[in-house]
Order: sequence, then C-alpha cells, then structure tokens
Amino acid sequence: MGLVDPAVRDPASDRRYRTAACGAAQTRASPDADLPPERDHLMVRPTVLIVDDHGDFRTAARELLDAEGFDVVGEANNGASAVREVARLRPAIVLLDIQLPDLDGFAVADQIAARPEPPIVVLISSRDALVYGDRVETTPARGFIPKTLLSGSSLAELLARHP
Repeated sequence: MGLVDPAVRDPASDRRYRTAACGAAQTRASPDADLPPERDHLMVRPTVLIVDDHGDFRTAARELLDAEGFDVVGEANNGASAVREVARLRPAIVLLDIQLPDLDGFAVADQIAARPEPPIVVLISSRDALVYGDRVETTPARGFIPKTLLSGSSLAELLARHP
C-alpha cells in the first residue's frame, strides 16, 4: 500500500497522512501536519486496532503496545465488529487473531483488504503458524506474530521487514 501525498486531504476525516516511525505504516495526523521540522516530534504514533475474543489478551496487548510507541485506538472481540471498527476508526494497523468466534481471521483479513486504502493487517495466534498451513502465506495480511512473542519491537520489525 502506498502512502498518500501529505498535500492531499483525506475527504472522510479531513486529516493528512504521515509516515510512521516504524517503517511503512500509515498514520493519520492532525490538520497541523505541516508543522516545521523543529516541531516534528509532535507526529502521531501508529494507530492500532486489536481484534481478539479474549478481553484479558486485548488489555495486555493494549498496555504493551501503548508503552512501546503505538496508539491503540480501539478493540474488537469478533470478526464482524472488527470490520465495522476498521471502517469507523481507520487504524493504520490491525492486530488480528486468527481464531475468532464468528469469522476466522483469514476471512476478516480478506474483507479488510477489499476496502479502499486498507490498513496493514498482522495476524496473531496462540498457535504456531505451521498449524494454519499455507493460509498464513496466501492471506493479504502483512505477516504473523505468535501471541507469546508480541511486542512493540516485534511489530515494528515485521512492518519494516515486509513493507
């Protein structure tokens, strides 16, 4: 996904896009995105939507990612609400559990990828990627991180490795 020219306004939210510090992720900045370089430290952190059916995991992931430079803007506990929240919140990144109660994460990733200017999707699971066979490789998701290895640095590293 290419970055939008910062001079072009996003008609849905009237905000400008900026490159995030963690590689090619997109974040939406406030209308004062044209700050002079000496005020560039005000650039927003990459926004994340966490999708998982376990509330305790969502809470832990939120705290971890918030502490490590990401801005968790929302949570969803199933596939249908994930698709709705992506449309409403327009996060730069969706951290998406593969095993959800209504739709599996692969189906949700397909629906998200069909949207105009879709966010980056990163699949997560408590199971090993090998359990899912080639589905992890053929999904439109950017990559996979086991839940046990999730951190701000592992997410940033995956984003930088797979632009």
